[in-house]
Amino acid sequence: MALTNEDLLAISDIVDTKLKSELRPLRDDIQAVMDEVRVIKEDLHLVKLQQENVIILRLDTIESCYTGTYQRYHNMANRMETVYDIIDLLKKIVAENSPKLQRTG
Repeated sequence: MALTNEDLLAISDIVDTKLKSELRPLRDDIQAVMDEVRVIKEDLHLVKLQQENVIILRLDTIESCYTGTYQRYHNMANRMETVYDIIDLLKKIVAENSPKLQRTG
């Protein structure tokens, strides 16, 4: 008994229908995974935009503030050393001249 073209087409249709029904859950799962990946990519893009447009700008502002403050404190610390040296010198001068001042006073 030989199969006719109609028989082969019928078998092909049955196999196609069976494969489609078997593969449908896999296609749905793949589509769900692709949708999740798309959402993750969109979220990641939003995070990158937030980082570039907000966080980095704020960090730059904070950095410049701290750098400026550090520079002011550093400069004042150097000036304070000079002030301490002057005070020590004044103490010595006052100690040396105190007896003279008390005699004239």
